[in-house]
Amino acid sequence: MSEFDTNIPTTFDPFAEANAEDSGAGAGTKEYVHVRVQQRNGRKSLTTVQGLKKEYSYSKILKDLKKEFCCNGTVVEDPELGQVIQLQGDQRKNVSTFLVQAGIVKKENIKLHGF
Repeated sequence: MSEFDTNIPTTFDPFAEANAEDSGAGAGTKEYVHVRVQQRNGRKSLTTVQGLKKEYSYSKILKDLKKEFCCNGTVVEDPELGQVIQLQGDQRKNVSTFLVQAGIVKKENIKLHGF
């Protein structure tokens, strides 16, 4: 009877490794920059960029993006997401290559949504 008591398996947590990596990893190791497109009415669309580090000047990045791609844009303050850059049109590829070439974000830390 004591043989059965010792063979009782313990609970297995399949997410234990992922949770340990998230809490134990240093800040900024897995922070992604999300580049999304939102469809507006008709053929109009909007590109949003979120997740840039706080120490960057969003207004300067926006100014360079607007100048580079000849489009309008703005910086919006969202209560949950923080500051988000919005650009007119579908600029996902342009924004991702711009951020990599400027050295703001590494290519593997950019997530393009909507493809």
